[in-house]
Amino acid sequence: MSARPEGSPASTVAAPAETAGMPARRARLVVGGVMTGMMLSALDQTVVSTALPRIVSDLGGLSRLSWVVTGYLLTSMVVTPLWGKLSDMYGRRPVYLAAIGVFLAGSLLCAVAQDITQLVVFRAVQGLGGGGLFALAMTVIGDVVPPAERGRYQGWFGAVFGLASVGGPVLGGWLAHGPGWRWIFWINLPVGLCSLLVVARLLHVTTVRRPQRLDLAGAALITAGVTAALLYLNWAADDYGWGSPAGLGLLAAAVAAGALFVLAERRAADPVIPLRLFSNRVFRVAGIFGFLAGAAMFAGIVFLPVHLQVVSGFSATRAGLAMLPAMLGIVAGTTVAGRLISSRGRYKAYPVAGSLLLVAATALLARLRPDTPYLWTALLALVFGVGVGLTTQPVLTAVQNSVEPRDMGAAMGTANFFQRMGAAIGTAVLGAVFAARLEHHLGSGTAAAQVDSQSVEAVSGLAEPLRSEVVAAFSRALDDVFLACVPCAVVAFAVSLLLKDTPARDRAPSQ
Repeated sequence: MSARPEGSPASTVAAPAETAGMPARRARLVVGGVMTGMMLSALDQTVVSTALPRIVSDLGGLSRLSWVVTGYLLTSMVVTPLWGKLSDMYGRRPVYLAAIGVFLAGSLLCAVAQDITQLVVFRAVQGLGGGGLFALAMTVIGDVVPPAERGRYQGWFGAVFGLASVGGPVLGGWLAHGPGWRWIFWINLPVGLCSLLVVARLLHVTTVRRPQRLDLAGAALITAGVTAALLYLNWAADDYGWGSPAGLGLLAAAVAAGALFVLAERRAADPVIPLRLFSNRVFRVAGIFGFLAGAAMFAGIVFLPVHLQVVSGFSATRAGLAMLPAMLGIVAGTTVAGRLISSRGRYKAYPVAGSLLLVAATALLARLRPDTPYLWTALLALVFGVGVGLTTQPVLTAVQNSVEPRDMGAAMGTANFFQRMGAAIGTAVLGAVFAARLEHHLGSGTAAAQVDSQSVEAVSGLAEPLRSEVVAAFSRALDDVFLACVPCAVVAFAVSLLLKDTPARDRAPSQ
């Protein structure tokens, strides 16, 4: 055996549960513990959105309000591959405990924030831990669940993720108008502590130590590149312009950081994202598909509630409840796909079918009108939810069953990174499309002069006939947003056809 290089930590690669001897009941408790952490991570992506007006009324800082959401999304995304790599190096248990510790510390700080700047910074801290909770939850499944059973557990995780993502705005609105917006963060503490205690007590698996060094240069470059790209997408449309010197500078920085990242990973002894993963066809296809599906998925999650509130005239709470069909669809899609993958051992059919449903749902959502019956909207939301459920989790199961145990953390972290990157970029691009098309449909008349397009309450309080004119403009702008998602979903369908359908039950992890 070769000696470990001085100053480099030893890698700890978890052996599968079959070899570790973990009883089934204990494995289920461990999965429940990390699933709780993942739920908190997913919930905090969207739970703040409906509470933003109350937060501003307490803390001020309207100009920095969007960063309460963006700060969390940005940090949680860029650290996802790093958490996965750290878990390959140091083991799942200590790294998961570190991630949930950072998340809980960020939640506590958010709950006591005294101004908007503090809240933005503390949300970024919270995101640093949240990214680890999301990635490591999927990785732990690969450690404690046999390959043939992973699909079923992935279905449960997908259902929890869907409920948290879609239900977050409902919970946030209720807390903001009830106990107060600070309870959005206080509530994380007891739930997160339960997850921490379960994992600390029960997650003990056999590990194999290998010498590795942490790739700090790669981690810094991927963080810089993703940050510059998201800043360009979020700022260029509203503040600077797509072709402004500042905007082009951010874009150039993103491209340069990406190129340097690839060079750094080629030379690194232990890269944060091992480039050998991209020689794996399943991983490569799953990454591209996850990016595209993530972009299409968040179109419905973000913009369908806008349609319900502005065009259909629902209150924020009622709009959240009206998204229940989407939640049920996500739960049904992930649960059914997970059980069928576990029983039949194949997974390709589900992302293929799910992406087709996303194509149909987004195309039909683009035809909603102010007088469309809610029953039809609910049916489309259900179809959309089933499509999301069939696309998100099966590809992660495919990745789990196609990589070596030594790369499990890095592979799952990177696969999650692609999905979250697609969601973040898709939301930013579609937000720019919505703003541009709304300005176009409002025109330069009375509606454009009198309407604050950033305020749902302002639209609902308009007198007729101005209100009908503005609602029609919103409806047409949202049509354009959903239409913009159709090509993305079509390409996701084409990519899903390239996925290699390796039977999960026949692939035991390498020792």
